[in-house]
Amino acid sequence: MSNPISTQTLSTQTSTNILTLTIAPAKVMRGSNILDTAAAEIAKLGSRPLIVAGNNTLAISQQILQPVLENQNLHVAEAAYGADCSEVGLKSLRKAAKEHKADLIIGVGGGKALDTAKLVAHQLQIPVATIPTSAATCAAWTALSNVYSEEGAFLYDVALSRCPDLLILDYDLIQTAPPHTLVAGIGDAIAKWYEASVSSGHSEQTLIIAAVQQARVLRDILFQKSATALQQPGSEMWREVVDATVLLAGVIGGLGGAQCRTVAAHAVHNGLTHIAGHSSIHGEKVAFGILVQLRLEEMVQGNQLAAAARQQLLKFYAEIGLPQKLADLGLGNITLGELQTAAEVALAPESDIHRLPFKVALEQLMAAMVSTTAPTDSRDLVNRVSTRGITDEVEE
Repeated sequence: MSNPISTQTLSTQTSTNILTLTIAPAKVMRGSNILDTAAAEIAKLGSRPLIVAGNNTLAISQQILQPVLENQNLHVAEAAYGADCSEVGLKSLRKAAKEHKADLIIGVGGGKALDTAKLVAHQLQIPVATIPTSAATCAAWTALSNVYSEEGAFLYDVALSRCPDLLILDYDLIQTAPPHTLVAGIGDAIAKWYEASVSSGHSEQTLIIAAVQQARVLRDILFQKSATALQQPGSEMWREVVDATVLLAGVIGGLGGAQCRTVAAHAVHNGLTHIAGHSSIHGEKVAFGILVQLRLEEMVQGNQLAAAARQQLLKFYAEIGLPQKLADLGLGNITLGELQTAAEVALAPESDIHRLPFKVALEQLMAAMVSTTAPTDSRDLVNRVSTRGITDEVEE
């Protein structure tokens, strides 16, 4: 599938010196039990909405969303997106939208459902509203969609022409999601600091500076409030953490663009999708990827601040339940060949891992992926790997 928009969301280095910003949804509504109120705002965007969701979420939509939309005299249709935002699913949904004569797409669900809805709306050039049912990602906010294979392997992303026209964040709906989805969202969101600070921490551009500093604030909020929030679902602190993962994380990507959005942590995620399938969700892989990135900074640069940051994260991960090693992602028994496949995908020429301020060799990345919990004084892992092979490390 062609990608009609291949430039970064935020670019100040074009030859024409044009600055294009896709910072935020046109309108954000948040609160408890707000779908009734939000239906009137949805009606302003179109009269024939197509609801895009997963099979399980469609059942929820039929119970709580369709009735309030029909009360607004909207002609509603619905379609499942499948297991992933895939080319096959996108084609099917475009057909469904045309058959319904849809003038609006409503995405309901997690990150992949929302990415699919946004991309279908982008391709058909009609409005889109996003209704997240979990706080696992900032997909409800962003002008970006990730496309996967039918097996769940990351293929490419598409920069969209704008952020959603309407984002509806209903805390009661979010609270019905399994608790581990918010944990994953915390992992995805906290990556913003570790990636943005490396790729853009020395930028002198005003908006990039703002994005990096907001990423630091986001990290601090999550460090301070996550554990308590997870113990008190629905509380004010829980809502603040939900706002951080769904909304503030999106702001950072909007202001800072691709150079602030992803570096090695997301590249590792992309590689892992080629061997992990659906055994873990997005934010869990990204959280593991942060540890890999910090481990690379230790091993390649001898960066002791990265070593200290990794140890701090390991304690935080243990407290809230984020994965610390491959086994925590269901990959404790992967083969050396599978590990190499994941690393090769992460190191592809177009990968965001190349935003790191140093080059990464395949052996170094593989070594980092199997040593995320290593003591800070074990910087000789690469040498040990080169002399005895990585198989021993995978099996430990």
